[in-house]
Amino acid sequence: MPDVKIAEALLMDTTGAAGERMHALIASLYPICRSITGDGLRETLARIGERIPLAISEVPTGTPVLDWTVPREWNIRDAYVKSAAGERVIDFGRHTLHVLNYSVPIHARMSLDALRPHLHTLPDQPGLIPYRTSYYRDAWGFCLAHNDLLKLQAGEYEVCIDSTLQPGSLTYGECVLQGETEDEVLISCHVCHPSLADDNLSGIAVAIELAQRLMAQPHHFTYRFLFIPGTIGAITWLARNEARAPQVKHGLVLTCVGDAGAFTYKRSRRGDAAIDRAVAHVLAQSGHPHRIIDFFPYGYDERQYCSPGFDLPVGCFMRSQHGTFPEYHTSADNLNFVKPAALEQSLDMLCAVIDVIERDGVYINLSPKGEPQLGKRGLYEGLGAGADRRQYELALLWVLNQSDGRHSLLDIAERAAMPFSLVARATDALEKANLLKRSDTT
Repeated sequence: MPDVKIAEALLMDTTGAAGERMHALIASLYPICRSITGDGLRETLARIGERIPLAISEVPTGTPVLDWTVPREWNIRDAYVKSAAGERVIDFGRHTLHVLNYSVPIHARMSLDALRPHLHTLPDQPGLIPYRTSYYRDAWGFCLAHNDLLKLQAGEYEVCIDSTLQPGSLTYGECVLQGETEDEVLISCHVCHPSLADDNLSGIAVAIELAQRLMAQPHHFTYRFLFIPGTIGAITWLARNEARAPQVKHGLVLTCVGDAGAFTYKRSRRGDAAIDRAVAHVLAQSGHPHRIIDFFPYGYDERQYCSPGFDLPVGCFMRSQHGTFPEYHTSADNLNFVKPAALEQSLDMLCAVIDVIERDGVYINLSPKGEPQLGKRGLYEGLGAGADRRQYELALLWVLNQSDGRHSLLDIAERAAMPFSLVARATDALEKANLLKRSDTT
């Protein structure tokens, strides 16, 4: 295991600059029209590749991937609805959400009655543009605020979607940071949504910052960061990496990590995987409001990694849970909705989780008969110690008592209701005093 204290190295930026950097990156990516294939996706991956090493894969249309097939590639240049007076009453140039994602091309004139079935709104949120897609069926349409729909007058409209849907490829990116072992930690985020800051871009920004920090110091595990289109991207990666999948020992899907809501963690299908315990412990010790929810087969790509044929230990790390907040999949999920402080707080939680999985292990007390005398080793001050020192000394005693070759550091932290970092610090001190050694069985 690396000697470096992982959490301290990862949490090297406490000035708030990381949050500002992540928010600035989100702002730069926000205008790009992304989808599950196409040039917007490639442009996004190229921007990611400017910040971390990224291997790009192109998988041709028609390639069988498990029970699916890689779809045709979609690209769009322009789209609008013009009134008889020539005014663009709906304009893709003003917001990428205005077009039904994956719309087939069309250029026609039609009445409002004929156009109406192709217009999508949110009557209960009349000021917002919805996000809608048509990935696996040929269709076309526009999305707009319901208030704007009510303003449209009867008459003829010019309708144009300048798009292509033709054979091409599906694109995804991987950043692999080699560790001391081939065992992997998988960090996955979807890169297919247009102009949605929290659901999509926040996960990308936090993943990049996390990768940059991991690149700066040694680590035990190999880290694989996946930037993939949702559902079909994860299925494609799994189909092409079935032999590698068992190397994944821990995994997280990142999404909706930039809003100010309470943290939410969705457990893996296993429910008691090491990553589930690590995240639950970090959140419990953080003092921040949070929820732990059980796995269910809907949501993001955790449902692909956790499908029964793979059953990987992958959970989903969020702040506000998808589908539960009014901004979700609407134009209100914008640059004002994500906050630099929330992004940085999410990053801090993930750094603490990595500290747990990197440093956890089983140890053996080398002086197990009675308590060893800690005072003569400079490890114990006793009654004159302050509260922080007394807590640290209690951690020393917990580690000594439970280090019987059967209990891990996370076991000890959970039983003692102490932060893992404190237990790990006590373990380091006891190792240096030759009172503890790591078990060869872990």
